Order: sequence, then C-alpha cells, then structure tokens
Amino acid sequence: MIGPMTPQLQIRSTFARVLAWAWLAFAALNLLDLAFGLTGKASHDRTAATLAVLLLLGCGIAYVVGLRPAILADEEGVVVRNPLRDLRAPWRTVKSVEGKDAVVVRWTAADGTEHKTRAWSLQTSPRAQARAEARAAKDNPKVPEASLKGRTATKYAAQQLNEVAERSRPRGRSGDPGKAAAQAAQAVEGERAQGAGTASLTWNKAAVAALGVPVVALVVVLGVGLVG
Repeated sequence: MIGPMTPQLQIRSTFARVLAWAWLAFAALNLLDLAFGLTGKASHDRTAATLAVLLLLGCGIAYVVGLRPAILADEEGVVVRNPLRDLRAPWRTVKSVEGKDAVVVRWTAADGTEHKTRAWSLQTSPRAQARAEARAAKDNPKVPEASLKGRTATKYAAQQLNEVAERSRPRGRSGDPGKAAAQAAQAVEGERAQGAGTASLTWNKAAVAALGVPVVALVVVLGVGLVG
C-alpha cells in the first residue's frame, strides 16, 4: 500500500473546487448570521437549527464532490480520490491508464483479480471529444484519420500519468536483460516482505463522516420537530 506521498503530479477540477469554496464561504456567512444575527436578530429555534444542519450538509457535499476528488501520482504509484473511496495502487499493480470520458485506471488486486476505477476529478463529455477531434482534423487536414484523435483533458491527464509510470519503472544498472529482470523481481520481493506493493480500494472515513454526521443531525432535528 502506498503511504503518504508528495505527488509529482496532481490532477483536480478547478471549476469544482471554485464552486465548493464559494459554497463554503456562503454557508459560513449564513451560519454566522443564524448564530449572531449579522443581518438582523439571531435565531436559535428549530427552524434555524434545521437551516444550520442543511448548510452543514451542503458543506459536506461541497467537500466530498468539489474538494476531495483528485488524481495524485509519484514514483511509487497513483492515488485516485473519488467522493467516498480512495484507490491506492503501486505502479507494478497498474495494468493501464486510459483517458476516455473519464480517466480510467485498471489495476490488479492482491488476489490477482483485475479491477478498474473511474476518476471523478476529471470528466469529458462525448460532445467535447467530438469538438477536439474536429479541431485536430481542421488543423491537420492531410494527416490520416487514425491520428486525428483530439487530445481532451482526460487524454492529456492519462498521458501525464503514463509518463510518470514509465519514469518510475525499475531499470537494471546492467545492460543484461536477464540481470535487469532479476533485479526487478528482487525489488518486488522486497516490497512483499515489507507488506507493501499492494493496491487497495477503501472507504474514506472523513468523507463518509462529512455526509453522515449532517444527515443524522437532520434526522434528529426533524424527528424532534415531529415529536414536539
């Protein structure tokens, strides 16, 4: 499993992050208004409590959907942070990285089964893909159609990730292919002996709590209101 990393490459959605921070600022101002009456009299009744919980739930959604999603890569492997789950995959477990309507990482688990994870942080619509191909065809009218595939944001991200993976592949110091393979195998065995080098897809506790706690609070507030 990959530990804490200082990524060489970080891929995020700037638009989503701007919207998330805008909502957090809006929610903070409204929560202060409810608590201290910045624009009028402070309100501490059940209606105010319901509004406060809804604002906090919105903050949880902003964090999970806007701030958390990212693709991080360094010489050890790649981390795909989606809204609620994280993929951590050493490069030796990654079968491929493709840029389609989203960045798709195909990886192998410890039991040998193959899986694929779609990154939430970057999306490309079919229309955007078609526009990119049309631009490429217009700029290169004499190039065969097979090489006119437009490079969308997801394809560019996949290219960057593949470049990091290529740089991170073990290389033997000797020109002897057999010796290089032996050195690579020895490195893999060393990782296994240390309990490392395994891909994992796990739930993120902070993300689950960011949504779960406000939902529970909202149920409690509404339940108290119904009982009352």
